[in-house]
Amino acid sequence: MGWLTKILKGSSHKISEEHFHCDHNDDEVTWEAARVSRGSSDFDTEEIDRAIALSIAEDDEKGKKVIDTDSQLEEDEQLAKALQESFNLESPPPQHEHRSLFTPFQFLDPSRYRICAGCKSQIGQGRYLSCMGAVWHPGCFRCRACDQPISEIEFSMMDDHPYHKSCYMELHHPKCDVCKNFIPANAGGLIEYRAHPFWPQKYCPSHEHDGTPRCCSCEKMEVNSRYLHLEDGRKLCLECLDSSIMDTHECQPLYLEIQDFYEGLNMKVEQQIPLLLVERQALNEAIEEEKKGHHRVSETRGLCLSEEQIITMVSRRPRIGGYRVLDLFTEQYRLVRQSEVTAILVLYGLPRLLTGSILAHEMMHAWLRLKGYPTLDPKVEEGICQVLAHMWLDSEIAGASASATATATSSSSSSNQPSSKKGQRSQFERKLGEFFKHQIETSSSPVYGDGFREGNEAVEKYDLKRTLDHIRLTGCFP
Repeated sequence: MGWLTKILKGSSHKISEEHFHCDHNDDEVTWEAARVSRGSSDFDTEEIDRAIALSIAEDDEKGKKVIDTDSQLEEDEQLAKALQESFNLESPPPQHEHRSLFTPFQFLDPSRYRICAGCKSQIGQGRYLSCMGAVWHPGCFRCRACDQPISEIEFSMMDDHPYHKSCYMELHHPKCDVCKNFIPANAGGLIEYRAHPFWPQKYCPSHEHDGTPRCCSCEKMEVNSRYLHLEDGRKLCLECLDSSIMDTHECQPLYLEIQDFYEGLNMKVEQQIPLLLVERQALNEAIEEEKKGHHRVSETRGLCLSEEQIITMVSRRPRIGGYRVLDLFTEQYRLVRQSEVTAILVLYGLPRLLTGSILAHEMMHAWLRLKGYPTLDPKVEEGICQVLAHMWLDSEIAGASASATATATSSSSSSNQPSSKKGQRSQFERKLGEFFKHQIETSSSPVYGDGFREGNEAVEKYDLKRTLDHIRLTGCFP
């Protein structure tokens, strides 16, 4: 019936909604719920009777059939029961809690939606942090690195994980491998550093100009490491010193090995060419005197001479004390021209593998001249000489690997016997050989670098003999 609908609609306007007020502070949020105010029922019995009578009258006016007394009483009882249930619904809630009875508002309860992103438990009232799109207990917002709470206002992010700024710097800010300090940012705020092309070493750009020592062999820089200071101003790290060759006499066995290497390639050098180890100054003076000198790199370490000269060679291993060469024993050596080649000069104090690669390079110059090759373009001659140096390093590294395997299976008694430097290489020395190969392969010099790459490609495609035959006939690589 229409009257019941009207009553319920009327009563619905007397129920006020529950309101929440959110006060935002620096460290907490306080939720306040307004007391639910409800209007008491204004309906009394007289008004109900009047409404029933009006409803019956409306039915009579519309021509509807009036029901009998018994059925009317039964219907009245049902209506009265429904009305009483409506009144029970309208009754105010218990006073011990100020909560709305309507479930749609329950999601506003802080304990139901303010969940800590760290421990996944309710935060409730009290201090909390709001960051990274979530809320946290102060003790649950922790650094990914040290697992300690982050209490600072500023922090760093990496892969959606928070870090203390200091922890982030320790983990991700590059440190200089030379001075061991964090590499500073440049004027633009960017971290700029230098990296060695072979060794896993990155360092501050300032070390290239601040006098930081660099090994003349492996090129690594260190601040606190000790170096041997050679008489000609070069510095040699102690690792490279272990396999260094310091005088002319000590280099003779290596020279014979290079000659055997060439003989194995059917490129035997018939003439006995003097080999002299010299200081940098003596080498530079020899270059000035050499009339047929070819293009040289900025740091020349070897030379094949064709002119008569008087050379100051290192005749005996120098005396070393306090990481300095105390006495350098030298003597004069007169070169007499008997053929196109008078001597091969190499800097003293370099590791065996570097000395050998220089020797292999200069031996190729000698071989070309002794075999009557015409004057070649520097790119072709230096390129093919670099190919032979690279080939010798390859053979030495492969031989060192085989030697290491044989040594591992040898008896302890044989290991006590004295041995030459060849075959008894440390892991660093084997790595050093790879570095010298890398230097040859990646040189940016248009003569030595491009020349090697073109010559090596020709040898790999046509073999060494056919490449040399083509050079003799045409003066260029096939």
